[in-house]
Amino acid sequence: MDAATRPPRTTHGPCAYTETPDEPAARPVPLPPDPRRTPSRGTVRVTLATNHGPIGLTLDRAAAPCTVQSFLHLVGKRFYDRTSCHRLTAYPTLSVLQCGDPSGTGEGGPGYRYRDELPTDLPPAPTDPTGERKVYARGVLAMANAGPDTNGSQFFLVYANSALRPNYTIFGEVDAAGLATLDRIAAGGVAPTAEDPAPVDGAPALPVTIRKAVRAHHHH
Repeated sequence: MDAATRPPRTTHGPCAYTETPDEPAARPVPLPPDPRRTPSRGTVRVTLATNHGPIGLTLDRAAAPCTVQSFLHLVGKRFYDRTSCHRLTAYPTLSVLQCGDPSGTGEGGPGYRYRDELPTDLPPAPTDPTGERKVYARGVLAMANAGPDTNGSQFFLVYANSALRPNYTIFGEVDAAGLATLDRIAAGGVAPTAEDPAPVDGAPALPVTIRKAVRAHHHH
């Protein structure tokens, strides 16, 4: 049977990474390992070497073990090397840089998806009287998605406190040097287009490339 007719493969461990044949990988990569005991303690450091400077990330296995496992898999397979951060938002309530799509379109992913590991303890956003939106604080590292349980490779970096429904897995934080890098990118604003000369959501005016994503070893 060819790939189109057989059912999508799913890994057998607790994370159940599942192929998405209708959304093939933007860059070939195997499904992540999915051991019976997913590592769920401690932190791991990853540095995104960008054309604007380093963005250091501390991944939190306890907060999102399946997400961290997938992210480290993609880092190790060099999925993120030579990719762009395709989206910058500059709303008062949404200030993020989104990355992780090798196609650079916002549509691409790793050819698999996995379930959410949602935060439960975020404070309510002061801008939202309904209480539905929570504070995704400056420095948060979270997964982008296209609805429930559709995590892939795209992630976003929060450079100013943002108000979002708690539907996005938080799996780490950005270090001080990384925030300085993000601030430089955000200060450039969103690239103007013919339709919108002063956009607040779109490609960053200063193009952002992740030259390499590297996991740090032996630092505790």
